[in-house]
Amino acid sequence: MKNVKQMKSLALAYMGDSVYELYVRHHLLDQGEVMPQQLHQAAVKFVSANAQATVVSYWSEHELLTEEEEGVLRRGRNAKSGSVPKNTSVQTYRYSTGFEAVLGFLYLDGQTERLEELIGQAIDYVEKGVDQHEG
Repeated sequence: MKNVKQMKSLALAYMGDSVYELYVRHHLLDQGEVMPQQLHQAAVKFVSANAQATVVSYWSEHELLTEEEEGVLRRGRNAKSGSVPKNTSVQTYRYSTGFEAVLGFLYLDGQTERLEELIGQAIDYVEKGVDQHEG
């Protein structure tokens, strides 16, 4: 793989999207979800742009990202995708792109332990429900 640090943010986000979805699906199967319709509905809760953007806020609030990850997040957030988000604001969409870029970066850079740590935090955060985290 070419130098991951030189890759375009949208390429990292493209990979991060798939990686995150794979981990979410694995998590849901571990939880005993088996019906395809239920699996899909449960997965949407985790992979929606809204959920991903709230995880980014959580990461920032608690300063959980390294300097390098912050840089990848910022680049991903500022990347111009050329597509218009459906059912979400441009800002939310950009934060979710940053989220996916960080995961794609860690995956492609071979930082599996760190990748799994952040994905675990993200899944845990979304599972507990955003409402419980505010206030």
